[in-house]
Amino acid sequence: MPDPIDAELGARIKALRGEMHLTIDQLAAASGVSRAMISRIERGESSATAQLLNRLCNGLGVSLSALFAPAQSAASPLARRAEQPLWRDPGSGYLRRAVSPATASGIVDLVEVELPAGALVPFAPQDSTPFDQLVWLQQGRLTMTVGGQVFPLDPGDCLHMQLDEPLMFHNPGGEPALYFVILVPSRQIPR
Repeated sequence: MPDPIDAELGARIKALRGEMHLTIDQLAAASGVSRAMISRIERGESSATAQLLNRLCNGLGVSLSALFAPAQSAASPLARRAEQPLWRDPGSGYLRRAVSPATASGIVDLVEVELPAGALVPFAPQDSTPFDQLVWLQQGRLTMTVGGQVFPLDPGDCLHMQLDEPLMFHNPGGEPALYFVILVPSRQIPR
């Protein structure tokens, strides 16, 4: 029996693909994910890793947060913690909580992440998702690699980046790292 979270993600990917009038073959070409894998994900038969979901989001031209946004008939300005969607990456074990209320969609996406000790999560550049990202470390240790530049973060540090370069989240410590990711529509700040 498919995991409910996998089934929800699969249905959301299928719905987004439908809204964009994309065939599975077109999404496969745009994302670099095989047609067979997309089909299994859409049916909820496969637990996609964060890297795979990132590639699908890039192909769909949406942020990872948009993929996790709950489908609601009436958006609420309040997102109670108990109702915030949780997802665990089967590859790294990181736990992702979508914090932003539905009414904040398109304005800002706030995500809480707990990255296990020693975990490493790479993300490919997202050329089709024009967002700036801030990573604000609350607890533990986090080393961010943006392009080829390495940024060791201590609690309270906040790093700004655009999503057009490869990113690597790494927890070099012996305890989980807790941090927030804030996504905002890109202003295309010159480098």
